[in-house]
Amino acid sequence: MRISNVTALFVSLLLSVCNPARASGAERKIYVITDLEGISGVFSFAQTRETETPLARQAREYFMGDVAAVVRGLRDGGATEVVVLDGHGNQAIIPHLMEPGAKYITGLPRPQTFPGLDKTCAGLVLLGYHAMMGTPDGVLHHTQSSKSENRYWYNGVESGELAQCAAVAAHFGVPPILVTGDEATCREAERFLGGACVKVAVKKGLSRESAMLYPFEETRRALYAGAVKAMAAIPDCKPYQIATPIKAKKQFLTFEGSAPPKVVTKEGLIESVERLLEF
Repeated sequence: MRISNVTALFVSLLLSVCNPARASGAERKIYVITDLEGISGVFSFAQTRETETPLARQAREYFMGDVAAVVRGLRDGGATEVVVLDGHGNQAIIPHLMEPGAKYITGLPRPQTFPGLDKTCAGLVLLGYHAMMGTPDGVLHHTQSSKSENRYWYNGVESGELAQCAAVAAHFGVPPILVTGDEATCREAERFLGGACVKVAVKKGLSRESAMLYPFEETRRALYAGAVKAMAAIPDCKPYQIATPIKAKKQFLTFEGSAPPKVVTKEGLIESVERLLEF
């Protein structure tokens, strides 16, 4: 009995040293917004635009592997709650492959764009993201729609989905702590979200649908380590704020029959960052 008690005390002390949040009793809820284009092994729109093809089903299995590695890293790094939002347009979560230790939001439509994202969250993770439309070495680069090839400017700064989601999270005071995707995505994250936010590259883009892929064993190990590191980086990470009212511009393609697509420009003011994605 005495040996068991000593062992239990040792384990408790070890966990306290390795996991300060657990030792202090601090609540650390992490909100994870996912996408599919920046996942390990994904490099073709054939993997992301469909849902029931063999390539699409396989890509979603790759997705669940990346998510699992990040969830494990966040929990081992001190997260007391993890919420994973399925952010890909036609949804990517496979329920029977869900990693324990997180809650998963999937299915459309939703009552809010990001259900559960609020001021109680200690950090934001952008998992499986891609670079903004027009990034030459960004694998599957686009912003919101790869077909109409949308582009967005806020107060004169062209911005992609990384900046959009981080800006909405900033409304609640939530800082981005981890970004995963290709090297171009990590470069974009460095520019918009700063050096404290941890970045993990799972591939290197060569063109829009060509990439140098890294073995899953290596990327999942890097994702896990990045998530653990991101938890420790929370005190140094800052919310990404856009001054309001936001002077916004959007360009996109319209299609009419067999005629060449036309570029349409829309401009206006966005009064609240909460409405950013409605423009």
